[in-house]
Amino acid sequence: MPGTTTWLTQDAFDRLKAEHDHLTGVGRVEIADKIEAAREEGDLKENGGYHAAREEQAKQEARIRQLEEILRTAQVGEAPADDGVVEPGMVVTAKVAGDEMRFLLGSREVAGDTDLDVYSPSSPLGAAIMGKKVGEKAEYRTPSGKAVKVSITDATPFTG
Repeated sequence: MPGTTTWLTQDAFDRLKAEHDHLTGVGRVEIADKIEAAREEGDLKENGGYHAAREEQAKQEARIRQLEEILRTAQVGEAPADDGVVEPGMVVTAKVAGDEMRFLLGSREVAGDTDLDVYSPSSPLGAAIMGKKVGEKAEYRTPSGKAVKVSITDATPFTG
């Protein structure tokens, strides 16, 4: 998602910042300690603990880079106005190809622990419905070229 602005609630921003601070501080120390302890066990070629710790370190560093990009490009603000207009931060209910769907338009990071599906504003569905109002219709094309009709039935601000 480089170059994309991510809309975040203040709560989501604070949660991601705390995770970043933990991973870049205590998290890095913990993983370095695990690697050092495994290294002291001897032969690194057959040392499962060492390889597992290195893999954990790589995943952690990737998450740190992901968090840094999100935090760097974040637009922190209040939930959007409850005006029925589809925009990032709205929970949208829509008929998509005849099936009712309810999802958050925005970022998985904003959804946190909710079980809402999340669609990016830059996804084909997100781009098609952006700026539409309740009652309006839109259409987008799938990667295979199939046209999908969408009808907005509800759009309310995500409150977490």
